This record gives sequence, C-alpha cells and structure tokens, in this order.
Amino acid sequence: MVIVLNSLSDPRLVDFLNGGKIGVIPTDTIYGLAARADNPEAVAKITRLKRGGNKYRPGTVIAASVPQLVQLGIDAGIVRQVAHLWPNPLSIELPLGPNLQHLYQEGPHRAFRVVADAELGALLEKTGPLLTSSANVHGEPAANNIEEARKYFGSHVDFYVEGGDLSAHVPSTLAIFRDGR
Repeated sequence: MVIVLNSLSDPRLVDFLNGGKIGVIPTDTIYGLAARADNPEAVAKITRLKRGGNKYRPGTVIAASVPQLVQLGIDAGIVRQVAHLWPNPLSIELPLGPNLQHLYQEGPHRAFRVVADAELGALLEKTGPLLTSSANVHGEPAANNIEEARKYFGSHVDFYVEGGDLSAHVPSTLAIFRDGR
C-alpha cells in the first residue's frame, strides 16, 4: 500500500528516504520523484520509473546547502565557484568524480541545486541530498498534483507527499559549468 503524507515535515518521510524508499514530493519548483542521492539502488529505480531507456538518467540533485554537496563528493573547488548563485531555482550541471558513478548522466556530470524553500531545506538537512526528477514518465507532461503523479506511478513508488496544485510553478533553470565558467 502506498502512503500519502500531508507535509514534507512528516517525520515518516525522513525514515522512508533514509531507508532507501522512493516517492513523489513537492520540490521548490515542481513535483518530483525523490530518492537519496547517495543510494545507487534508489537512483536506479528512479531511472527505471522514468522509462527513458538505458542511457537516460534523469534528474537534479537538490541539497540544503553547499557543504552538503561537498560532503556528497562534489569537488569543493568547483562548488565554491558556483556557490554564490544559490539558493535559487537554478540547477547547475557540474562534473562528477568516479566515486559518484551511479549519478553519471550520459557522462560524468549531473545537475545540482541548493534550494531556497525552508520546509524542503529542513527535510534535506535530515536526509542529505536527494536525486529528484520531474514526476512524469519520459516525454510526458510533469504532474501538477498528486492525482496526476499517481496516474504515472501508481503503486510503483513507496509514498506521495501532498503539496497542492503546483501548476503555477516552473522547473528550475539549467546552467552548465564548463572550463571554469
């Protein structure tokens, strides 16, 4: 049975995520599938749920702070160069080292974002960075509410977190960090 939570501050959510479960949460931008970024099995499950094929590895890693990204294993020197741009709805594609191969996205890189939303940030302080990907299957519109997300994923996720209608929200802007810029 899939559980529906009414808030990102529900303490069960921390237990679910820290226990390797995946689900749909309202992020600082749109609804997203979510799993601990340091859990290769959970990250792989999100990839399978998106149904985009073997090479399609969707998503953005969200964090509560820049130090969380460094602790995850992102190069501190690179993170320092972009830290002034966060928190913001700005995802920045950064290079990854071999210790984070499970996060590679068609190569050794992935998008990262430090969130500004206080409730989401409080959750991330307890779980660490999460891999998120828009709540939809590859090629379909993103879910604006839990009902739409349930049509995509049904009981293939462990939980849903109600966050209301997010149709007025927009996905984050994506920037790419290359050659030190």
